[in-house]
Amino acid sequence: MEQKKILIITYYWPPAGGPGVQRWLKFAKYLPEFSWNPVIYTPENPSYPLVDESLLKDVPQNIEIVKTKIWEPYQLAEKLNKSNKKFKAGQFDVGKNQSWKSKLSIWVRGNFFIPDARVFWVKPSIKFLEQYLKENKIDVVVTSGPPHSLHMIGLGLKHKFPALKWIADFRDPWTEISYYQHLKLTKRSDRKHRQLESAVFKNADITLATSYTDAENFRKAGANAVCITNGFDESDAAVPQTIIADNASRQNAESFTLSYIGVLEQLRNPENLWKILDELVNENTGFAAHFTLKFAGRVDDKILQSIESSNLKNHILNLGYISHDKAVEEMANSNLLLITNFPNASSRGIIPGKIFEYLATGKQIISFGPDQADVARILDETGAGKHFSYQESKLVKDFILEKYELWKKGNLLENVQNIEQFSRRNLTKKLAEILG
Repeated sequence: MEQKKILIITYYWPPAGGPGVQRWLKFAKYLPEFSWNPVIYTPENPSYPLVDESLLKDVPQNIEIVKTKIWEPYQLAEKLNKSNKKFKAGQFDVGKNQSWKSKLSIWVRGNFFIPDARVFWVKPSIKFLEQYLKENKIDVVVTSGPPHSLHMIGLGLKHKFPALKWIADFRDPWTEISYYQHLKLTKRSDRKHRQLESAVFKNADITLATSYTDAENFRKAGANAVCITNGFDESDAAVPQTIIADNASRQNAESFTLSYIGVLEQLRNPENLWKILDELVNENTGFAAHFTLKFAGRVDDKILQSIESSNLKNHILNLGYISHDKAVEEMANSNLLLITNFPNASSRGIIPGKIFEYLATGKQIISFGPDQADVARILDETGAGKHFSYQESKLVKDFILEKYELWKKGNLLENVQNIEQFSRRNLTKKLAEILG
């Protein structure tokens, strides 16, 4: 069968770290099996919040990668205020943690750089890719956001080539993302954000969403939206199995470990959970003797300071940012895996990418977020754990104690069902069917 070509316009590409890079890296890895040849268009000199060299191994050997230079004000902003580094990853100081510098940076970010600070790459990219498309046969163009400036590249190319098939992939929503309300937008800026978002929805041939709720919301806003969730890669889950089995059996016999793997910022901080764990350590001597709270990734300093000022201070194992391969190993070396979402109802559709790798480990998952969340639907379908609101206390405490008692008796069994639908290969097959 003749191979078709798909041009993937993405800001995040190895050695970028974090979940944002993995979606199209994995699609690119498996697309050739379904008669699609990926071409990557990405910045030559990006400013990544995280770097993970281990992801380079997943880049197909013969893949064509096209790069052009980008100018980013974040590089200057970080010199003025170190906390600006987390703004480019969608993280914000909130409430009493906001300094005047943070407030000013957020206001500038929301009102001067629309959709975001990568907007200066839009016009040069449209000009470059217009010529590239004239010289190369491309069957489909994909733009992946955030940063949503990349959808502006797709919109510009669609205007120049109306017959071009354009897919706008929203890894996160635009105006419906939780931190949007923290951008301190003027009415004029808010209107511009919404007008640009609407133009993308109405002009893209297909809008991809990573959750069921987002797809439904996008359709209501005028998009031809389809849901393809993120997933887990069988090869990631399989590679370290012998190492993991040895480490897990040894570590799990010594410690009842609740782990958070990934980036944790203030807007998704489960303060109620830390309070419950503090109580358990204080009230239950057996639990205190066995419990470990493990972090692997970048955790906001103010969250760590708060936890370290409680009874949990001697139970914390903070590994810092680690490679993706190591992160998968640490997931398996745990008993309970923690996932958090933004608390407001508009975030019901956010499915953090790490949940699928959590599922692949077979470990039990404890989740926090809004009621009726898509995450709760996935946990129910797979029997992999429980989802709670941020206000719940007794049910959370009972759930943790139940898992601890099972662990103590050696009966905390690994159990997964119906997870094949979330494998990267099966998701890529679904994508190929949509591409046509």
